Amino acid sequence: MHLESIATIPLSMKITTVESSKLPSIDFDNLNFGTVFTDHMFVCNFINGEWQDPEIIPYGPLTIDPSARVFHYGQAVFEGMKAFKDENNKVWLFRPDENFNRLNKSASRLAMPELPEDVFFNGLNTLLNLDKEWIEKGKGNSLYIRPFIIADEPAISASPAANYKFMIILSPARSYYSGEVRVLIAEKYSRASSGGVGSAKAAGNYAAQFYPTSLAHKEGYQQIIWTDANTHEYLEEAGTMNIFFRINDTLITAPTNDRILDGVTRKSIIQIAKDNDIDIQVRSLKVSELIDAAKNGSLKEIFGTGTAAVINPILGFKHSSFKHELPKINDSYATLLKEILNNIQYNLAEDKHEWRYEVKSM
Repeated sequence: MHLESIATIPLSMKITTVESSKLPSIDFDNLNFGTVFTDHMFVCNFINGEWQDPEIIPYGPLTIDPSARVFHYGQAVFEGMKAFKDENNKVWLFRPDENFNRLNKSASRLAMPELPEDVFFNGLNTLLNLDKEWIEKGKGNSLYIRPFIIADEPAISASPAANYKFMIILSPARSYYSGEVRVLIAEKYSRASSGGVGSAKAAGNYAAQFYPTSLAHKEGYQQIIWTDANTHEYLEEAGTMNIFFRINDTLITAPTNDRILDGVTRKSIIQIAKDNDIDIQVRSLKVSELIDAAKNGSLKEIFGTGTAAVINPILGFKHSSFKHELPKINDSYATLLKEILNNIQYNLAEDKHEWRYEVKSM
C-alpha cells in the first residue's frame, strides 16, 4: 500500500462543520480516557453492495433502528489508533496501514464488507485536519482514533446484514492506565477459543472479558492474564493487551494464532527489541515455566503492550495459591522499549522502518 498516494485520491465527501468548537471548554489536565470527543466524526454507509455517501458531520448521537442487527447478532468490529503532534505542529500516525488491514480482516471474519483504502484514509485524513487542534504536543499526549463498522440494517433475521455503517470518532488522550497493575492468571475463564474470533477486533470479545475481570477486581487485581482455552497451561494475553515476559535477559511473547490479537504495538516492540540486540523469543510459555522463573529469581519483568497503554509494566501476579511480586530493576526493558517507540511516534528519532505517516494539511 502506498499511503502517500492513497491520501491524495479524490473522494467526494460532504463536510458539515460545527458552529463553534468545544475545544476551549476542555480541561486537558483532567481527561478520563475515551470520555471526551472532538467536534466532528466521519460517517460512510454500505448500501446496495457498495460504500457510499461519505461525510463529516458534527459529533453527536445517531438515529438507529432498534432492530438493527448489530444489537442482536453482534456484527461490530473496531480499531484503535493514535495521532501524535511533534514540536513543529506536524501530525503523525503510526503504522496506519496495519490498522486498516486488520480492520478489514476483522470485518471479513464477521461476514462484513471490507473498506476501500480511499474511504478509510481520505476520511481519516480529512477528519484529522478538521480537528487537529485537539492534539496537544508532548509525550503522553495524543489523539485516540476509533474507526468502527456496525451492521445497521433493521432486521432481526439471524444472518449477515445487507447495510452497514463505518465511522471514525476521535478522543484526546493521555495515558490509558494509571496506578499499579497486578494480574490474575486465568484458570477457568477464557478470552477466546480455537477457531473463534479471538484474532479479530470484534466488539463481543471485549464484552466477554468484563465478567471474569470483575471477579479479578474483587481479589485486588486490575487485569487477567488469559491462558489457552483448552488446557489453561499456556500464557497468551493480558486484559486487552499482548504480553511479554523477561526471563533473565530474554524477552518471550506468545505467537499469534486465531485466539490472540495480532497487535501493532506487539509487532513493533518485537522489531525494536531485535534492533537493539535484545534476545526475543516468539514462543509458547507455560504457566509452570513462569512460576519456576519467579521462584528461582530469573523472572525480571512482565509488561503488556497495546495502542492505548503503549507499554504497561505489571508489578505482580497470582496463579492459584501462588503469589509473586516482580523485582524493581534499573535496566528495565519496558522503559527502554517504550522510550524508543515513543520517540518514533513523536518524530523525535529516526524511523528506519518507515512506520510514521504524516497527515498532510489540506
